[in-house]
Amino acid sequence: MGTAWHANNQFPWEINRYVGGIENVKINVTLRIYSNKWHVYAGLAILNPSAKEQIRQYAKSVTELFKLMLGGHREELSRRVKTAGAAVFKSDHWDEDLLLRDDVLDRFSLGKVPSQKTPNNHLSLLAMVDCWWQLGIVPYDHMICSTPLFRLWLGVTEYLFRKPLLLEEVITTAIEDNTFRSDDLEFTFAARGWSECVSFGDFSSYRDRFEQIQAYFAPRFPEATRVGNEMIRTIMEKTRER
Repeated sequence: MGTAWHANNQFPWEINRYVGGIENVKINVTLRIYSNKWHVYAGLAILNPSAKEQIRQYAKSVTELFKLMLGGHREELSRRVKTAGAAVFKSDHWDEDLLLRDDVLDRFSLGKVPSQKTPNNHLSLLAMVDCWWQLGIVPYDHMICSTPLFRLWLGVTEYLFRKPLLLEEVITTAIEDNTFRSDDLEFTFAARGWSECVSFGDFSSYRDRFEQIQAYFAPRFPEATRVGNEMIRTIMEKTRER
């Protein structure tokens, strides 16, 4: 996401359609990652065969879902998204409270929350769940060894997929609304680019890509770190209850 925003010369917290709700988590996760040293994530991605497989599948999921959106294939997109959601978020979890709630999502914002939110197709989240499904991963099975960022990502995907009306809105937006289309195009390029970088095992290229985008977002790191810490503290308390 950071790569896509950088390519579009966007600071998402300054754009109304990227402020509030789910968007807050996307922005805070992105800035939290880029506020760290490049080698922290390079090592995890390049030296871990399982990570390479997941990154490769994520890029594939992003590409395939984006093509369905571009082609207007609503039924196929809906069927694939809901099949993935049913596999990852099994019925025995549906009686539990969500890891993230509306009041929590809106509380942690780097910009002013608009009175009316712009519908988003949330390609990045749809692809994450599709990726887990394709690889047979049920994230709840790995909570004991999960990182705070992983729990945030799980929390926001769970929020989307366990709200049927919101999921339907996302699918409709993906087919009928072009507001985020250029953003999604850059995001698809970015997902594939990072996947290729990791697959080649190229630390130098990884560092160059990472530090270029890091410098772009650096002015907002202090505030993002503070807000991100509060968000992570909230979700960690929630996951300890499970």
